[in-house]
Amino acid sequence: MKNKINLRKTLITTLAVASITFSCKDSFLEILPTGSLGEAQLTSKAGVEGSLLGAYSMVLGKNYSRLAGPNNWVLGSILGGDANKGTDAGDYTAINPIQRYEVDPTNGDINSVWNAKYEGISRCNSTIRLANASTVLSAADKARIVGEARFIRGHFYFELKKIFNSAPYIDETIDYGKGIEKVANTPDLWGKIEADFKFAYDNLGETMNAAGRANKWAAASYLAKAQLYQKKFAEAKALFDLIIANGKTANGKKYNLVPQYAQIYNAENDNHEESIFATQSSMNTGSTNNANGYDDLNYPYNTGSEGPGNCCGFFQPSFELVNSFRTDAKGLPLLDGSYNSDANAVKHDYKIASSEPFTPDAGNLDPRLDHSVGRRGIQYLDWRDHPGKNWIRDQTYAGPYSPKKYVYYKSQENTLTDGSSWTRGYSTMNYTVIRFADVLLMAAEAEVEVGSLEKAREYVNRVRSRAANKASWVKAKNGVDPAAKYNISTYDAAWTDKNVARTAVRFERKLELSGEGHRFFDLNRWGIVESTINAYLANESKFLVTKFGGAKFVAGREYMPIPQGEIDLQGKEVLKQNPSY
Repeated sequence: MKNKINLRKTLITTLAVASITFSCKDSFLEILPTGSLGEAQLTSKAGVEGSLLGAYSMVLGKNYSRLAGPNNWVLGSILGGDANKGTDAGDYTAINPIQRYEVDPTNGDINSVWNAKYEGISRCNSTIRLANASTVLSAADKARIVGEARFIRGHFYFELKKIFNSAPYIDETIDYGKGIEKVANTPDLWGKIEADFKFAYDNLGETMNAAGRANKWAAASYLAKAQLYQKKFAEAKALFDLIIANGKTANGKKYNLVPQYAQIYNAENDNHEESIFATQSSMNTGSTNNANGYDDLNYPYNTGSEGPGNCCGFFQPSFELVNSFRTDAKGLPLLDGSYNSDANAVKHDYKIASSEPFTPDAGNLDPRLDHSVGRRGIQYLDWRDHPGKNWIRDQTYAGPYSPKKYVYYKSQENTLTDGSSWTRGYSTMNYTVIRFADVLLMAAEAEVEVGSLEKAREYVNRVRSRAANKASWVKAKNGVDPAAKYNISTYDAAWTDKNVARTAVRFERKLELSGEGHRFFDLNRWGIVESTINAYLANESKFLVTKFGGAKFVAGREYMPIPQGEIDLQGKEVLKQNPSY
């Protein structure tokens, strides 16, 4: 009986640090009151594979806070200045102090993010233990399953490192059946993260038997990213070189940029050649848990049948982000920061009723703006032109813009969406955690830091050339002409100044990856978060006084607080609070 109890604890006892419950719903993991589920079933190939799928499913962060999803729309994009909470002051008020950089350790959503990551880690550890205990798995299957589980575990610890910096490290060797329940948090996580991705790289194949599974090259990409975060630029560069030359998706496609930028975010094109690691979604399976639910709040408000979702107006792009897409006469971004000036700021319809006349901006713009941001007078996917204020819940509070990435098309409603719940906004669209353009720009960053400025320029130009594909530009109402004055070019002059090259690469990441959950983490690892965010707040406060008036980023708060509930549970001698909280 003791063995069965300990086995049960192995499967469903959570990390005591996270004080949560293992909640995998696969039938073969259900522990019946009679104790009829035996070890042979759990360590069979089907049992171990099912446990692995349960670990993959936690990447979605379902049944936890909407901040726990893989897209980091709040902790990466909103904190990074890509967007603000949106909607109105009274909806989802837990985000209000976060977007003002005033979050408290008692914030329930931050606690839920912590718990979600540790639930995922618990599932990975259980899978590894089951695989290692199995006597029926082949050596190849065991290596592959453990490799996938360690890849996912590396993903969760990477998230904890980015968000909290200091966290307890729990792996499959800790046996809760022996009463070891408290583990101190530490910022020394990078070595463990690298080890997980290195094991996955060494043990996973180039191709996998199902979409969404991590392969050798996904592991290599995450490993190189971890090295970049640690400023191991030469090591990261060497690995990026291999990935760019040889990397393939799990279904065998050679990594490449999708020819048209908008197709990155089109559910009909999921698992494309740019997708390195992505979540997987489905619809009409009896539960919207299988659909993309972490974006369900982030559609324009009050659209009726003329737009997607019809709820709820969150995640509205910032004035500062929109202005960043201004280009000069040569089609290059304004790297001197003058894009926020009165002369260069993009014309907007802030405080202008939809019934009043408005003419969109007539100046030079990067075409990626209108694939990233919904703005008045510009076609919104295949729905209609964005009507402005009528699609904004509280324009005075949140500004005039709507998100546009990872939004479903009118032609996809009820075929690639799940309308069986309270909102039409559940789509089957994957979220791409790492994509090839991200890798190219990380590689460019590494090249700059090791002194290969021209190679960095080549990678940046490859990304910009895709954006310059006129066939992909948003069209005007006549369906032929561009919807705005799009003007984008490559960097044709040689890069000879390291600081200039560094600025260009970093700005390209801002434009290319806007709204995809990277910005705050980039600013933090570059060491420029305080100055950048305070400049952003100053610009937004010119308009959104109620939301941002008096807000300030204070050095020392580059990471979220360790949840107070966890400190209370474990004891402050075990879990140490981050500085400045």
